[in-house]
Amino acid sequence: MEQNKKTYYITIAHGQISQSATDSPWDFKIEATDNEIHTLREYFNQNYGTEWAGFWRAHVPFIEYHNDKSNDEYDSKIKKVYGLIYQLGDEEAKEHIENMGILNEEIQ
Repeated sequence: MEQNKKTYYITIAHGQISQSATDSPWDFKIEATDNEIHTLREYFNQNYGTEWAGFWRAHVPFIEYHNDKSNDEYDSKIKKVYGLIYQLGDEEAKEHIENMGILNEEIQ
């Protein structure tokens, strides 16, 4: 059964997903099904937890950023967020993400 797609506006920094373009500033416009939005919300929620782990790690000065598992997890999840936005986004979103150069060829 095919689900209807709706327009959503995404704010990366806050992990915000909205159906209103005027309620708050947004970064990307996408067309997504309820299931796709659920997946995107899960990625944002997972990164929220990872951000807290990184916050606590930042208070331990002898652990270097590039050797920290929580940073690797965050980077992996944010790439999934951008990959999904790339797949669902409008042309402006796709072009912006391509110009960022953060996605591997197989994600695009």
